[in-house]
Amino acid sequence: MFFGNGVTIPRDRRAQTTDPYNPSRSVDSDWDPDLTVAIENAYIGPSSASAQVDPTRSQEIIQKSLYCDPSADVRKGDRVRDGGTVDDLSSGTAYMVDETPDAARNPFTGWQPLQEIPLKRVEG
Repeated sequence: MFFGNGVTIPRDRRAQTTDPYNPSRSVDSDWDPDLTVAIENAYIGPSSASAQVDPTRSQEIIQKSLYCDPSADVRKGDRVRDGGTVDDLSSGTAYMVDETPDAARNPFTGWQPLQEIPLKRVEG
């Protein structure tokens, strides 16, 4: 699918390192600039926001969706940055991919128009 006004969205991934407490296991490390890729012709659309307020904390949960080609390399635990650049890991508004992406496929024709990936940002 082609979006007439789609943009380039940076997708960041953490590097894997050996767990110091269990050497047979890998754990997430820092964001690795070498694992950042550009998702072309995509966009981030609004979904919802909700406030979680209690006597000790004020928090807002912002949920959006990333719409992109089904072949885009995005997985749970990745970070996408709206308005960011591939070269600057601190640019743009960051959202986490907190669900496994899935692109629906038409069972009769095999057509996959796009992939909708749920995103989440927590502030507060």
